[in-house]
Parts: sequence; C-alpha cells; structure tokens
Amino acid sequence: MTVGSSRTGSATSASPTTKAASAQNPQPLNAHAPHGGGGASILRQPKAVWAVAFASVIAFMGIGLVDPILPAIAESLKATPTQTSLLFTSYLVVTGLAMLITSFISSRIGAKKTLLIGLALIVVFAALAGASGSVEAVIGFRGGWGLGNALFISTALATIVGAASGGASSAIVLYEAALGLGIAIGPLLGGLLGSISWRGPFFGTAVLMAIGFVAIAVLLKKDEKADRSPTRLSAPLRALRLPSIRLLALTALFYNMGFFTLLAYTPFPLGLDAIGLGLVFFGWGLGVAITSVFVAPILTARMKRTTALIGVLVLLALDLVAGGLLIASTAGLIVTIVVGGLLLGVVNTVLTESVMMATDLPRTVASSAYSSVRFLGGAIAPPAAAALAVAVSPGFPMYAAAGSVIVAALFVVFGRTTLARVDNGGEEPALVEAEALSVGEE
Repeated sequence: MTVGSSRTGSATSASPTTKAASAQNPQPLNAHAPHGGGGASILRQPKAVWAVAFASVIAFMGIGLVDPILPAIAESLKATPTQTSLLFTSYLVVTGLAMLITSFISSRIGAKKTLLIGLALIVVFAALAGASGSVEAVIGFRGGWGLGNALFISTALATIVGAASGGASSAIVLYEAALGLGIAIGPLLGGLLGSISWRGPFFGTAVLMAIGFVAIAVLLKKDEKADRSPTRLSAPLRALRLPSIRLLALTALFYNMGFFTLLAYTPFPLGLDAIGLGLVFFGWGLGVAITSVFVAPILTARMKRTTALIGVLVLLALDLVAGGLLIASTAGLIVTIVVGGLLLGVVNTVLTESVMMATDLPRTVASSAYSSVRFLGGAIAPPAAAALAVAVSPGFPMYAAAGSVIVAALFVVFGRTTLARVDNGGEEPALVEAEALSVGEE
C-alpha cells in the first residue's frame, strides 16, 4: 500500500515507480467538483481501511477521555483545575511537535510499522497513566501518549486517503467520522469507567488500543519499500513556507483554541459528576460525527470551502459567546456545548479537505505540517482558560475563545486568494505546483 497514493483504482496496474510518483503528486480530490467531492459510498471500503478507521476511533477517544474525570482527578490527586488542564497540554504539545517527524519516519519504515509503533506507545503510556500516583506523573505519561498519537494520526489519515474506495473526499469524510465517533465515545467511556475510578478510562483505552493494534497487524498489508518516497526531516517545516499550508495552519491554530476551551474548560463550571459529564460530551461528540459525515459534504457541494469555513466559524464564535453568558446555567451551557459540537464537525472536515487540496505535497507531509501547528493551539487553550477564569470571571474564557475563533475566520477572509486552489477543485498554476512538489522531495 502506498502512503498518500492517488486513486485506488489505478494501484493494481501501476508500477512501483509510477505509484511512488503518484504519492508525491496526488490528484485533486475531485477535479470536476470545485466545491465538493462525490464518489462511491463511504461504507464500501476494504477491510484494511476499516481496521485503520477502527483504530482511529480509539485514538481520538484519547482527546475527550479525560474530560469527565477532570474533577475526579483534581479531587483524588489534590490538583488544581489549572494542573488538571495540563493533561490536555502535555498530550497536545508532544503530539504537535512530534507531527514534524512523522512523515520522515513513515516514508522510511512504511505506514504499517508507523501505525503499529504509535499504537504500542499509546497502550504503554495509557496504562502507565492509569497506574500513576500523582498528577505530575499523569501529565508526563499523557505526553508519551501524545507521541504515539502523533505517529498514528498523521499516518492514519494518509493511509485511509490512499487506500479508500470512492475517492479522497469520501475517505476524508470517513476519517472525520472516526474522529467524531472517537471524541463522542471517549467522554462516554470516560464517564462510565470514571464513575468507578479515575484510573478506569486509562486502562480501558490501553485495552482497546491493544485490540486496534491486532486489527491493523492482521488486516493492513505491509507497504513495499519500492512504493515509498522518503521525505526530508525538514519537509514539514519547509511545507509551512507555502502560503496556503501556512494560512490553513494558522487558521486551525486559533480555531483549536476555541475547540479546546469548549472541551477542556466547561467540565468545571458544569459541576456534574463523571457520568453526567460523559453524557454531555457524548452528545457533543455525536454532533461532531453527524455534521462531519452528513452536513459538511452538503455545504461544500453548494458553496466554496472558504465560504463554508467563514460562515461556520462565525456561528461557532457566537455559540461561544452564548456559553460565556450562560456559564452559570447548567442547562444553557449544555445546549451551547452540543451546538458547538455540531459546528465543530463541519469545520474539522472542511479544514482537513482544504489541507489535502491546498498543494501537491505528499499527504503525510501536508498533514504533519498542518497538524503540528493545529495541536499547539489546543495545547495553549486549557491552562489559559483555567487561569482566565480565576483572574477575570468564569465566563471570560468563553469570550476569549470566541475572539480566537473570529481571528481564525479573518485568516480565511483575507486569505481567499491564497486558498483559490481549495475553492477550485485542487487546480493551481504550474509554477506553484512545482514549488510544492520540491518541498517533499529528497
């Protein structure tokens, strides 16, 4: 299997040389549909794709898993809200920084080995976090978890896009559906197991990831060395010099500040127990999954991707302002969280599609460059929100998050010319195309 290859339909007849070149120069998502992508049903996929998607669901569970148990961890380990918020920060900082090396590693040892190493690291560090006796140890082991997560997530996206039937747009919807299901199931599992012990969700994730490890080991074929085109260690950093990738990365940086304020800060003012928080964020994650799969494709089929992004980001900012105004109302805050999930699902899918269409970079390089910046935004938000709540007022972190999302929207507003390729089915002038290709070459 070629990481980041073009359409599956040509894989059987292409030579290794042709497939390697195809990985370096993927075709547009759908050259005949400037604002959206069609294709076969996303449910008709090879077993290997389902194996990676299943493991992706579990990997993304790690994002929201600790949400329902944040108050319990704070109480059991005598930690402050700011300290417990660092469970997100250590995880996301390491994930973001490690993204810079994932394309270098996967292009040399192959997608399957990279995925398995990532899963193995998650199993080990999730179990160690569950066995920890201090909040500092849990924070540290969450960082190790983030390393495994980086190796897995970046490679999983490229693998699903390269192997899925129905074209890259369908594959991205499938990937975002896995993300949505993962962050929906994560809080629910965290709440159920967390009601027994705060350690339960960590051990539960370790077991599920071990199952994912076995599924990929059995169902995903080893990719041949001849099919791989090694990339430079500096390729993701060089990719960020490309205006379109840099613009999308900065958009995602500020958007993720809003995303993770909603996810990591609101459990404290809600004041619910582990099961209650689990149910709330299950509804939130279910909203992410539904709009990722059903609403985002409808919007991008009817309007430009930049138009969809700007509109939904503005709505998300308004929702966050409402969350600030209703911070003292449990029912009101629950509604804003679930509505936020519906909006986040659209933004996630459209941003991911945009990154895959923005250049002719190998998909692992584009994904690594974009994600390294995106996750840093998520790392900043949780401790900043906790500190702002203490320094100013409980509702102020939500207003700050809304401001951050507006900044993300402004990047898209003023960068529409830079993102012209995204709005025009992946086409761009030959000169820019050649510049993009040179970034990922040895």
